[in-house]
Amino acid sequence: MNQQDLPPKPSSPPRTGSLPKIPNGSGTSAPAPESVTWSQTPHEPALEKRANRRPAVWKAFFVVVILAVAGSLVWLAVWLGSSPGTQAPKAAAPGVLQTAVTPPASPQPLPREGVAPAAYAVGDCFKDFDPQALTSTVVACDTPHSAQLVATLHYPQAAEYPGADPLKAKALEVCQAAKLSPAAKQFPLNYQRSYPSTTSWGSGDRRVDCYVAADGGNVINASVLP
Repeated sequence: MNQQDLPPKPSSPPRTGSLPKIPNGSGTSAPAPESVTWSQTPHEPALEKRANRRPAVWKAFFVVVILAVAGSLVWLAVWLGSSPGTQAPKAAAPGVLQTAVTPPASPQPLPREGVAPAAYAVGDCFKDFDPQALTSTVVACDTPHSAQLVATLHYPQAAEYPGADPLKAKALEVCQAAKLSPAAKQFPLNYQRSYPSTTSWGSGDRRVDCYVAADGGNVINASVLP
């Protein structure tokens, strides 16, 4: 065949349509067009709303728990207050306080031995005094003695036993209410208190007594009451 009859060879391969050419091995990608926006899936806003509501739900839960605990404590306090044996003890009757001598303090003549505590009177002076003794010796206050009864309080016979601690505190009040004369400054004196026990209270003892006593024995030779 005559080479002149052959069609000439194309100078370049024919294009395959209008598709753009994709670069190979360039290591970079074309940036997205500025007009492209990334859309979210429809369920994501709902998830965000539920997530935002969690703190409010927890706060409401804690409020309910606190109210329940507070209600339980109030109920417990009411129940304890109404339960038998939890009521506050009744206040003891005030009693009758005596701090002055009503003559004669003790029957004459003196000294008198074997005097029981129930017969003690404000102003009595005692030789070799022992507040725990069942009897004492009452002497004239211008003779040597070791103690003197300076104040006493009598509870009503119908009063209920107030307890050891309230009686001890009441005896201190009785001593504080005692009025002493200047003669008390001449001697080293201490207060001594005496009050009923449960046994003596059951036997009718209603006295709370306050004495001034000397630690050195029968060294007092005058009354310390006005």
